[in-house]
Amino acid sequence: LRRCKPMPRDPRIDVYIERAAPFAQPILSHLRVLLHEACPGVEESIKWGAPRFSHAGGILCGMAAFKQHASFGFWKHALVVGEDVPRDGMGSYGKLTSLEDLPPDRILRAHIRKAMTLNEDGVKASAARKSAPRPAAEVPQDLAAMLQQNPAAKAAFDAFPQGCRREYIDWIVEAKREQTRAKRLAQAIEWMAEGKRRNWKYQNC
Repeated sequence: LRRCKPMPRDPRIDVYIERAAPFAQPILSHLRVLLHEACPGVEESIKWGAPRFSHAGGILCGMAAFKQHASFGFWKHALVVGEDVPRDGMGSYGKLTSLEDLPPDRILRAHIRKAMTLNEDGVKASAARKSAPRPAAEVPQDLAAMLQQNPAAKAAFDAFPQGCRREYIDWIVEAKREQTRAKRLAQAIEWMAEGKRRNWKYQNC
């Protein structure tokens, strides 16, 4: 493997972990440490509202924290973990509620190094994605609760294609402040009750 040059850590990820639920903090911290051990040159960022890690010019993996579980997934999941391990929308290892839900560190390191090699060799994820359709986006609990309270919005949301649902979900979860998130939730419900998709103004969906 190409020797990695240490890179600075993104302070936004420190904040993300600090704001995560108490059960999720040790999970995210442990995964982050392993990533930097396997490749000190891994590049950190926040993308789609959650921590993302890149190497050799491409996304390596990402992690996220929700109210009741956390997730960690490789960008080239099928090529790293194997096609016989389906990606169910909960990352590469399913719903994580404690460190015990993670594979042993030796396996995690092996998967990280395999993902690194794929990026270094310029292997694309397109072939793997054709054989494994992109999973449905997970609906946040606060959005699900509001949809239950508004039948018209829920009917529209349920009828939307997966890509349009994901646009609403991403827009909501990317809000950095609770006040912003609350405003987006209210706006999303209003638009959906009218049968409008997230980008209805631009007719891109």
